[in-house]
Amino acid sequence: MGNLVTLRNKLLKNSTINTTSQMSQSKIFGKSSVVMTPVPIINAALSADVDGGLQSGVLMLAAPSKHFKTGFMLLMASSFIKKYAEDAIILFYDSEFGSTTSGINSWGLDMDNIVHTPITCIEEFRHDIMVQLKELNRDDKVIIVVDSVGNLASLKEITDAEEGSNKADMTRAKVLKSLFRMVTPHLTIKDIPMIVVNHTYKEQTMYPRDIVSGGTGAYYSSQDIWIIGRNQDKNQTTKEINGYKFNIKIEKSRSVKEGSIFPVNVMFNDGIQKWSGMSDLALELGIISSTKKGYVAPIDQTTGEVLINEAVKESTVEGDDKFWANIMKNTDFKERIRNKYALSDITMIKDDIFE
Repeated sequence: MGNLVTLRNKLLKNSTINTTSQMSQSKIFGKSSVVMTPVPIINAALSADVDGGLQSGVLMLAAPSKHFKTGFMLLMASSFIKKYAEDAIILFYDSEFGSTTSGINSWGLDMDNIVHTPITCIEEFRHDIMVQLKELNRDDKVIIVVDSVGNLASLKEITDAEEGSNKADMTRAKVLKSLFRMVTPHLTIKDIPMIVVNHTYKEQTMYPRDIVSGGTGAYYSSQDIWIIGRNQDKNQTTKEINGYKFNIKIEKSRSVKEGSIFPVNVMFNDGIQKWSGMSDLALELGIISSTKKGYVAPIDQTTGEVLINEAVKESTVEGDDKFWANIMKNTDFKERIRNKYALSDITMIKDDIFE
């Protein structure tokens, strides 16, 4: 044991990295802060926990146009600002200029809390973000949002267009890979979340699947990748479209099982529904029951007895705070959600293997 301590201290002393430490005493390893959003199903998609949320590193939101990518980005940015109040700021890299003043204000964001940086090519973006990250430290409360990398051209593509050249651009994927390779360690070490909007394209096969654009660099460096689909929410009587149901598919995650799908309803008149997806999930997990009058909950997990006999209509359940607060308080719904979606912490190697 004495030799172990001596050797460990020697390694700690000789390190030229000022954040080197014994892992059990690290201020960085496993110390990412968590930003909870007001929408439980979003928190579950981020962390497999309705009380969890956004953490440091790259979260990529990939989808075709008009799939609420910017909306999800601003929801999380707004949650970050609300958590840290006057100490927090948004660094907004903008290449699409699709956000409006009214759109930003609708998320409760103050324009004075946003540093807006227009970008025209990947190289310009890469240079500026590295300069910014170099000057930030772990105590700075900054969230970085990028809308988007999907439409960013490379410098070569721009130069070729100016010169009238029709040569194929083979540099874009390499520059993007370089960008994400450089920013990823800074984000983790300095506890900075970065939300990147991206596009998808269809695979050229008989049964095409959605592919995240930008090459392997963006894919490998992202801690979490969402691929977002959508369906219309129609009034069954008038056939009028009331809004959309956006389905978040977990393409990649450090904490949620890949392939999991989380539905989020966004209505034209009411905006994002706080309790989106909860009724279907509660039915599936045996937390509530469906009757002719509507949903009844909660159910006593031991006896099956209905604790509250007041039914809530399907059309209003996603806006009923009292109904869901009662479920969260009096059942093990949260635990069942974690068990369904969280990556399991199994023992990867048994002691008897070495024998």
